[in-house]
Amino acid sequence: MTAVETKGCFGYNDIVSTVRVGGVRFRIHPQDHEPIHAHGRYAETAVIVVLRADRTIEKADRQDAIIPPSAKHSDVRKILNAARNHYDEIVAAWEQMQGEN
Repeated sequence: MTAVETKGCFGYNDIVSTVRVGGVRFRIHPQDHEPIHAHGRYAETAVIVVLRADRTIEKADRQDAIIPPSAKHSDVRKILNAARNHYDEIVAAWEQMQGEN
């Protein structure tokens, strides 16, 4: 399921696109930087997931790609697998939020 939400944070409204699948929520922010990516969350774990043009999925190559750093490996795998299984839906939501219809 894909939805556009308005979330308030620190007095600002941030319009984000949300894709929810199997208990995992992916948030996509407007006018975000390349590469195509989504912020996946499951339970207490957050992972920045990169979706490559060749359909590979990986965690972002940055220090804060997994929060908390001690996250359960099974939760990280669940987020990455959900992204892999719903690649087209997440990429379409990302492109829509970037104005690349």
